[in-house]
Amino acid sequence: MTDLDLGGGYTLRPIPVAEYRAACARLEGQIFGGNWLYDFGPPTRVPVPLGETFSWGLFHADELIGWQFSHQTDERTVSMADTGVLPGHQGRGLYTRMLPHVLDTFRAAGYTLVTSHHRATNNRVIIPKLRAGFLVQGLNLYEGGLNVALTLSLDSAYRDAMHVRSGFQQAHGEAARRLGVSPLPRPDAPPPPGLALPDDAGPGTDLGSGYALHAVPDATYRHIYAQLEAAVYDTVSFDWPHPAPLPPLAAPQYTWLVGHAGQVVGWHASRQADTRTAYMANTALLPAHRGQGLYTRLLPVVLAFLRDQGYDLVRSRHHATNSAVLIPKLRAGFRLQGLEVGEHGVMAVLMLSFDDPYREYMDVRSGLTRPTGEVAQRLGLDGGS
Repeated sequence: MTDLDLGGGYTLRPIPVAEYRAACARLEGQIFGGNWLYDFGPPTRVPVPLGETFSWGLFHADELIGWQFSHQTDERTVSMADTGVLPGHQGRGLYTRMLPHVLDTFRAAGYTLVTSHHRATNNRVIIPKLRAGFLVQGLNLYEGGLNVALTLSLDSAYRDAMHVRSGFQQAHGEAARRLGVSPLPRPDAPPPPGLALPDDAGPGTDLGSGYALHAVPDATYRHIYAQLEAAVYDTVSFDWPHPAPLPPLAAPQYTWLVGHAGQVVGWHASRQADTRTAYMANTALLPAHRGQGLYTRLLPVVLAFLRDQGYDLVRSRHHATNSAVLIPKLRAGFRLQGLEVGEHGVMAVLMLSFDDPYREYMDVRSGLTRPTGEVAQRLGLDGGS
């Protein structure tokens, strides 16, 4: 790989592993000094031998201001083990511009999978990774805190298989063959009925481009949902053989319809989850109205409403491989909190805090930052060192 111009005077340049290690020793305190690590002390065993290695330096003019180091972990996988950029050069899109060049190198070298691990609340890195096609695979606790594991498949069938595993889509084609399954035939879904906005829809909040969000009673939302559900979801849920045995919890419900040209094209439902948490339970748009940034525009309207209701926290769950929803949620300030298996599949759990110290607390729990100030006080710690 030759030097690559990243624009703005920045260059990505291959460097020897020894130069990468020397740069780490010299600069990692400036880059990662704010993280919260457990000090194991001196290692007790010699390092595990690495497979093939890839090391690049990030240069501004002739000054090395960061790096990317990756290494082979098995016969089909390369790990993006370490990326660092000096604080004065962060926030300029360098990671996003560097990433496709690094991935092209792995693809040309014949790898099938690319893995990486990041602090679970480090949205500045997680978002560009998801945009590049990485998918959330899990979370684990380690000496640095709480890590999220991401995997990019350079094999399209395996990428489809990850969606199947999460329940985001049904097995089909090559993915179904490799998984050794064959989906049952399903009748073709009829086109969605055109439903006019009901008479009891509120006046609506403008979402731009002719769209509006209208508050409606819960019963109206459920009536619309029942008519349009089949046209909205391609996901695969567990088919319970009997109706739910208990009535819904008696908690406040907040329901809206998305309208366009007098027609219902989507909805959102939230509800109270506990004494300080709202749960964003369901959002959907008809296929013809997706890919226009509508979810991103709807999100701040709903969050502002929930904040005005007095909630401290907002929780939501989404299929772990549904990056089209995870990305706008993370951009809005939600943080990955976990994975759980439910009737709809493997779901990523997200949390947004309207309370600044609690938001910082989530970063402390993940190890992204050290406990200081009010967060340290609330944890009963001396955060002065």
